[in-house]
Amino acid sequence: MTLLAVERIKLFSTRSPWWCMALALGLSVGFAGLVSASASSSSQVSVPVTQFGFTFALAVILVLATLSVTTEYRFNTIKTTFQAVPSRTSALLAKTTVVALTTGVLGVLAAFGSLGIATLIQPNADLALNSEADWRQVAGTGLVTFVAAIVAVSVGILIRQTAGAVSVLLAYSLVAENLVQLIPSVGADIHKWLPFNVANRFLTGNPDGSFDMGPGSSTSTLPPWGALAYFAGFSVVMLIIAIAVAKKRDA
Repeated sequence: MTLLAVERIKLFSTRSPWWCMALALGLSVGFAGLVSASASSSSQVSVPVTQFGFTFALAVILVLATLSVTTEYRFNTIKTTFQAVPSRTSALLAKTTVVALTTGVLGVLAAFGSLGIATLIQPNADLALNSEADWRQVAGTGLVTFVAAIVAVSVGILIRQTAGAVSVLLAYSLVAENLVQLIPSVGADIHKWLPFNVANRFLTGNPDGSFDMGPGSSTSTLPPWGALAYFAGFSVVMLIIAIAVAKKRDA
């Protein structure tokens, strides 16, 4: 518990996490408001449409999670942490837990904030959460951001430099996975199993035309909850590798 408290204090004692959280909320809610206001009729605004800004918010959340690690390496405070805590594993797990919980809550706030602003702008739109798919589309964002933060922290531990870690994460999640589909013959099959594509499967389920303005539809063939389990498993593997590497090299 002491380690968790220390990591919480370290995370919230600097300005960058606050700026990232504000930007993530602003992007998610702002895009929801923009899309809702530009709709010609309330029938064009659905629950998935309100989550149009999720991809942009997720990018900022990945940056937030990465900075929580790379900033410590930059200012060499990670060395003090490792000297004070007998186990590097405990220290890194505590940091990962705090960051993941924070981003999970942030994801839920952003999703429901987006739904709320859309409801205010289009009060006649059918935005009630009447199905498991609707709840997964909105509340499920917290689970996705929770797991995505674990991946981002792991990359931060492995690369240690802010510019490099952020570049790798954003380039991979926003560009590289989609480019894989262009590989002749095998690209589409590989893309089905890439982590962020699978994560979108959890949110969108079996996408149809109503999801065109929401988070990107997924080519994964896994069932939604199976997709979340796969994404979580990937994050655990990444974290295990990152901690193993951190234990073997100098801080």
